[in-house]
Amino acid sequence: MSRIGVQLQIQDTHVVIDNGILQLTLSNPEGIVTGIQYNNIDNLLEVLNEESNRGDLKHCPCIFKCNTRYWDLVWNSPGSAGTTGTFDVIKGTSFNVIVENDDLVEVSFTRMWDTSQEGKLVPLNIDKRFIMLRGCSGFYSYAIYEHLKDWPGFNLDETRIAFKLRKDKFHYMAMADNRQRYMPLPDDRLPERGQALAYPEAVLLVDPVEPEMKGEVDDKYQYSCDNKDSHVHGWICTDQPAVGFWMITPSNEFRSGGPVKQNLTSHVGPTTLAVFLSAHYSGEDLVPKFSAGEMWKKVFGPVFIYLNSAIEGDDPLSLWEDAKEQMIAEVQSWPYTFPASEDFPKSEQRGNVSGRLLVNDRYVSDDNIPANGAYIGLAPPGNAGSWQRECKDYQFWSKTDENGYFSINDIRTGDYNLYAWVPGFIGDYRSDGAITITPGSDIEVGDLIYEPPRNGPTLWEIGIPDRSATEFYVPDPNPKYINKLYVNHPDRFRQYGLWERYAEMYPDGDVAYTVGNSDYKNDWFFAHLTRKIDDNKYQGTTWQIKFKLDNVDHSNSYQLRVAIASANLSELQVHVNDPKANPLFSSGPFGQDNSIARHGIHGLYWLYNVDIPGKLLVQGDNTIFLTQPQSSGPFPGIMYDYIRLEGPQLQVPRKSI
Repeated sequence: MSRIGVQLQIQDTHVVIDNGILQLTLSNPEGIVTGIQYNNIDNLLEVLNEESNRGDLKHCPCIFKCNTRYWDLVWNSPGSAGTTGTFDVIKGTSFNVIVENDDLVEVSFTRMWDTSQEGKLVPLNIDKRFIMLRGCSGFYSYAIYEHLKDWPGFNLDETRIAFKLRKDKFHYMAMADNRQRYMPLPDDRLPERGQALAYPEAVLLVDPVEPEMKGEVDDKYQYSCDNKDSHVHGWICTDQPAVGFWMITPSNEFRSGGPVKQNLTSHVGPTTLAVFLSAHYSGEDLVPKFSAGEMWKKVFGPVFIYLNSAIEGDDPLSLWEDAKEQMIAEVQSWPYTFPASEDFPKSEQRGNVSGRLLVNDRYVSDDNIPANGAYIGLAPPGNAGSWQRECKDYQFWSKTDENGYFSINDIRTGDYNLYAWVPGFIGDYRSDGAITITPGSDIEVGDLIYEPPRNGPTLWEIGIPDRSATEFYVPDPNPKYINKLYVNHPDRFRQYGLWERYAEMYPDGDVAYTVGNSDYKNDWFFAHLTRKIDDNKYQGTTWQIKFKLDNVDHSNSYQLRVAIASANLSELQVHVNDPKANPLFSSGPFGQDNSIARHGIHGLYWLYNVDIPGKLLVQGDNTIFLTQPQSSGPFPGIMYDYIRLEGPQLQVPRKSI
């Protein structure tokens, strides 16, 4: 540990924290990060704009032109629909020193709400905290949001912490071993150098500063990531000696939507975000709506802003490897011991849950099957699957081992249900009773049995039940709209404009899949899309599943299971053998996750179970028609996860459990 202690300087308009490794400057009392000095660079943050110009990527007319280095949120009045509202850079009105000694400094910038601000500011008390430790190459930040009794209601559409780095220094971005590259400059997105595409975030680089990037598409949504995979991302300045700037999120307990909720990470700016709450890849279902008088308090973070540097001459990419190691150390240190707020409980004030999850599917195995690689977690009480729409409180997730055993540690006190979903099986598990976590509790729940939806034996199936459309056919992009990172990449679905490829591949008809002959990897398009028929006109489409039945039980029902990985402004209609008859099933309009436009391969999960009377089926050739009739534009559509037809129930002895 460094011999140099942490020093705090309080000035009229700024607060400076210095530990001899880096120097952090914040405006006083606003708590805006105005400077980060490190490794002989006077400021890692963009310095071209005046300090007061702190525009937002999402709401600024030129979305990558302005500075960002602050906490912000988007809010709206109660009863408002949609996912947008008033953008608010959270500026404190009061500054306080929480802890000051040689080993640690923690400072607070608060903004307290009162009734005179009604309609002008979100009705929240907000306490932003910054922490610097002795010998630590970085700093921590967290915030406490509180809504009190008798205050008006509101919607909280988004909140995050954002940093914009110097564009003259940070050009290389990394967020995974196979998702890193030299990035375009923000200038390349300006009208004189870039061409706007179907939405403002997507720009075709027609005259970039670096000519080798000409013809590529830049879109921040191409770099989104599941919460479970988004613990570290950031930028490298490849000047010698190289410097790295990394956002490390050691826990997802304070993020909404669970482990497979997708959020933005880093993108052109150069910008780095820690997104805590958003409606991306979910829609309004992930907008928390608070009623008048509803008591609520939540701690977002801490997150760790980590800085590293290489020895002159060393490979700059070694900084990514070091950042991953630091991320592991931060994850292992969670929950941190040093935050001073009583609202952030330490490990001994939390509890643990352990047990084993087994799957009982009598048509697959006579024995209970260990739930290998299942996602299992605690979230506020609700229905099975409600965790993916939960956005007010905390969630705690883990994965089972190959034998189904799991341990969920450091859970905040409170009442929860235990939820799970198992790759290879449809549906959601939920524990029957609530689990109450108290300080120091260590709860062993024993063997839990999940019985996935099942009425009869599998007659045929399409896809893999994994809540994603990854396994289906993803086309090559139009050569005019390439991101070179995703050429021959596992995440090829992140290329821009793939929705346009559907009509090119199916100009006259739609997908017609023949069970036993077709291969879903090649013959099942990854998204059920509309077809453009005129400049601004689109039409719905109907897909066919053709199959043979050697025998039909006309007196009993068959079951069609349709698991959906994503839906946007869609409707699913099911016909059996007669596409002109009234639909056997209609979902009604559903979904607003916009995963098609935002290069996601999944959004919110849906499961529809359709009873098919045996009298509708015939011996020999049958066809199930899947119609998506909504046609407001190019982006309504469905991504299927998995489809299965089950025969009538057999007299299979039920295993004792």
